[in-house]
Amino acid sequence: MDGERERGGGPGWWQGHGPLRPRRWAGEGADGDGGRWPWRSTLLLTAFVLAGSTFAAHVQEGERAALDVFARVLLFLSCALLLWRRRHPVGVVFGTAVVVALYLGAGYPYGPVFFTVAVACFSAVVAGHRRAAWTALGLLCAVHLLVAYWLYRWLPPAGDRPASLGQEIVVTGWVVAIVAVAELARARREQWSRERAERAQAARRRADEERLRIARELHDVLAHSLSVINVQAGVGLALLDADPDQARTALTTIKSASKEALGEVRQVLDTLRTPGDAPRAPAPGLDRLPELVEQAARAGLTVEVTGEPPRLSPGTDLAAFRVLQEALTNVVRHSGSRHARVRLDGHGGTLRLRIDDDGPATGADAGGSGNGLAGMRERAAALGGTIEAGPRADGGFRVLAVLPVQAPAGATRAEGGEGE
Repeated sequence: MDGERERGGGPGWWQGHGPLRPRRWAGEGADGDGGRWPWRSTLLLTAFVLAGSTFAAHVQEGERAALDVFARVLLFLSCALLLWRRRHPVGVVFGTAVVVALYLGAGYPYGPVFFTVAVACFSAVVAGHRRAAWTALGLLCAVHLLVAYWLYRWLPPAGDRPASLGQEIVVTGWVVAIVAVAELARARREQWSRERAERAQAARRRADEERLRIARELHDVLAHSLSVINVQAGVGLALLDADPDQARTALTTIKSASKEALGEVRQVLDTLRTPGDAPRAPAPGLDRLPELVEQAARAGLTVEVTGEPPRLSPGTDLAAFRVLQEALTNVVRHSGSRHARVRLDGHGGTLRLRIDDDGPATGADAGGSGNGLAGMRERAAALGGTIEAGPRADGGFRVLAVLPVQAPAGATRAEGGEGE
């Protein structure tokens, strides 16, 4: 009430430019062992590579070395390494590059074996290991150039000639395609990661704003009602024997204030239970000012009201009512004065709400220096308004609220809450 007032070790050398990767790419499954093995995709790729390489060997017969047992072992090994592409993407991309380099160096036919490097490179880039992927791909290209234009003299097949321009165009096209697809996938994954983070941050911000709104509502309702109850309970105890009729009046006031407080608290809690439903009762506004003055009178405080408020948006209307309610509660609790003055002035699209009392203060927290005053300022700030509160030169205390007549878009619901 008023008056008291985010992994472990860093990435390796190869992971300099990658996104924050999901667990299924980082090899960090829920069970801690890297998640599921990519059996299906690896088996399908193995079948494709073996069948495609056999077909390529028939097409390139006489130009490249025939597929033998060693060639098939290399083809199978390059595919089998892909089983570890989610757990160890760096090792897999270098391993496939080395195996394919041996395959090319042995003079075997060009063909789908390059798909294994493409998949490994794609996995490494998406996992965040861009440098490793491009280094492995660069090493494979360098080996190809050495074999195609220099080492072919000493490597099988016998009588091989330098690579043709068309062949180099095909190889270059493969490299460009791998780079383009992998970078596109990485960029999309980074974008999705940013969007997820932004959505999560927005959800946390909305939750924090809603908690603050509910805390302000409960504080304002309970602080005012309990202050009235506290004062009237003291009056009732003091007059219980000397003036039973006056004590009965105090108890009646306590009953009325507690009933009203329970109703408003129930209204806030109903909003929490059924956030999508329409409110059962409108939020309080300055139309309840006479009721607020009457409650203050029952607590022994005389309130003099001057001026008329303009037509206000629901959010501003609720904020003005709560500020006024909190300010009068502070007078009851912290001021020796039994008289308060309220002035309402609307002009230029703003509402000026001023509450004065003549003091003197009855404690160090006069005027409210805790949650109540903080809640006033939060309400005003949410609407684009201001709150000034402090002692006057003559010993009294003043609260001055300047609020926009029409709340900004989005602020009405935040402040209006259950009242809209």
